[in-house]
Amino acid sequence: MKNRPYQICTKTIMDTSDPNIIFDKDGISDYYHNFHNVMMKGWHPNAEGHEELMRVAEKIKIEGEGKDFDCIIGLSGGLDSSYVTYITKEVMGLRPLLFHVDAGWNTDQAVGNIEKLVDGLGLDLYTEVINWEEMKDLQVAVLKSGISDQDLPQDYAFFSTLYIFARKHRIKYVITGSNISTECCREPMEWGGYGPGIDKTFILDIHKKFGKKPLKTFPLIDILVYKAYYMTFLGMEVFKPLDLVPFVKKDAEEFLGKRFGWQKFKHKHHESRWTRFYEDYWLPRRFGYEKRRAHFSSLILTGQMTRDEALERISMPEMDEKFLNQEFEYVANKLELTVEELQAMFDLPKKTYKDYRNKKKIISLGTKVLSLIGKERRLFR
Repeated sequence: MKNRPYQICTKTIMDTSDPNIIFDKDGISDYYHNFHNVMMKGWHPNAEGHEELMRVAEKIKIEGEGKDFDCIIGLSGGLDSSYVTYITKEVMGLRPLLFHVDAGWNTDQAVGNIEKLVDGLGLDLYTEVINWEEMKDLQVAVLKSGISDQDLPQDYAFFSTLYIFARKHRIKYVITGSNISTECCREPMEWGGYGPGIDKTFILDIHKKFGKKPLKTFPLIDILVYKAYYMTFLGMEVFKPLDLVPFVKKDAEEFLGKRFGWQKFKHKHHESRWTRFYEDYWLPRRFGYEKRRAHFSSLILTGQMTRDEALERISMPEMDEKFLNQEFEYVANKLELTVEELQAMFDLPKKTYKDYRNKKKIISLGTKVLSLIGKERRLFR
C-alpha cells in the first residue's frame, strides 16, 4: 500500500495520503460513496429533523425537572460548540450548563467568544483548569513518542473532564456540536485520529516511557469504561442537535457574529493555539498529512465548497511562514524546551500506535458494532 501511485478522488480532495482509500473505476473514493449511500440516510436537517429535535428536547426537559441544569455542553469557543449552544438554549428551550476545559492553549479569540455567548444567552459557565505541569509533561512525552497524533493529551483532557463532571453532578445528557455538515469526512487514523475515544493503555504506555512526572490529577476515562459504565450502567446519552437543523458553516458564522459579536476563525480547530500549530505545522510538515483535506472534503460533500475552491485553498498554508515560525518558538518556550530541542523531536523517527501497547483491536470491534447498528455512519479505519 505504501508504494501505490498517487491518486486523488475526482469528487472530493481525499487522496492516497490515506493508505486505505478505495477508488472506483471512475476515480471516485469510498468517502464520497459512504456519504451518499450511508450518511445521508441518517441526516435530516429539515422539518423531519426539527420534529425529532423538539421530541428529544421535551424528553430532556421532563427528566431535568427540579435540577439546576438539564444538560451539559462542552464549549470551546469554536463554531460547532458555539452554534449548538445557541440551538440548545434558544430553539430547544433547554437549560444547559456550559463547560469549558482550559488545557493551557486557549486563544484570546476563543475566550472572547465564550464570554460573548455566556453573556448573550444568560447561561452559566463552569471552567475546569488542567494541572499545567502534568499537561506539559504529557505533551512532551507524546512529542518524544514520535506518533502523528499530537493532539491526544488535549483531546483526552477535554473528553474525560467533561464526563467526570457530568457523572459527579448527575447530568445525564451531553449535547455535542459534532455534526455531519462539516465533519462527514473523518480523517483516517494515520493522520492522527487514533480511535473514537480514549485508549488509556496507549497513552499511559507512552507516558511511562517518556514522561517525568506522575499524572496525579490528569483526567483519563478509558473508552471502554465510558461505553460500559457511563453509557450502559449510568444511562448517559450524547445528543447531536446540529444533524437535525440546517447548519451551513458560513451562515452560522455570520449569524453568531451579528447576534453575539462572535468572531470567526481562519480555519477549523483554530480556537486552540496548540491544535492550530499541530494541524498547520507539525502534521503536514513532519508526516505530510493535511487534515484540511477531510475538512474541505466534508464541505464539498455537503455543498458548501466547490472542489476547485478546496484545491486552491489547500495548495497554500493557512498561516504564513513568519507566523508559523513564531508559533514554533512560542510552543517550545511554553513547553519549557529550547527551539533546538523541539526541532530534535520534530526530526525523530516516525512512530505509530503499533509501537506502543494499545487496545486498538477491541476499540475497532466496538466501532464496527456501532456502524452495524447505525450509531456511527462515518468511515473509521
